[in-house]
Amino acid sequence: MKHKLPLSIIFLAFPLSSLFAQSKGSMTDIQFIAGHWETTKNGQQIEAFWTEPASANMAGVIRMMDDEAPTLYEIFAIEMNDNGLEIRVKHFKPGLIGLEEKDKFDYYTFIESGDLYALFQKEGEDVRIRYDKRPGQKFAIMIGQPVDGKWQYNDFWVFSKKK
Repeated sequence: MKHKLPLSIIFLAFPLSSLFAQSKGSMTDIQFIAGHWETTKNGQQIEAFWTEPASANMAGVIRMMDDEAPTLYEIFAIEMNDNGLEIRVKHFKPGLIGLEEKDKFDYYTFIESGDLYALFQKEGEDVRIRYDKRPGQKFAIMIGQPVDGKWQYNDFWVFSKKK
C-alpha cells in the first residue's frame, strides 16, 4: 500500500510563493568590486574606489578626468534594506555641482546574481546595470537594454585593479 500525502499538506509545508521567490541579494553578491580600480575610455582616465562591505552597505566614488582635469564625479551608495540590495548614484560636475536635484538620484534595484556577476534594474527606465567579475583582477560595468525582446549587454567600462 502506497502512502500519499494530501496535496494541501504539501502546499502548507512548501508554499507556492517560495517556488517563485526572488532573492533580494546580499553584499556578498557585489563585494568583488571593492578596491581601487582604473580604466580609460574615449581619452578619459577613470578611477574608482569601492569600500569593503560593512554593516550592510558599500560606498563608491568614480572620478573621470580629461587632461588631468576632472570632468565628472559619481558617488554610489549600495545598501541592503527590507526591499533588498539597492544602489543610489549621484553625479557631480567639477566643483561638486550636482547634476540631479538635491533630493534626486539614479536608483537601481537588485534582479539577480551569479558567481561572476550582479544585475540591477534602473528605476523608471529600460536600462540594466551588470557588474561582471573578469579574470586577471578586472571587473566590468555593463549596460543592458532590450533589443528585439531580449536584454543585450555591452561593456561600458572595464576596470583593472590599480597597483
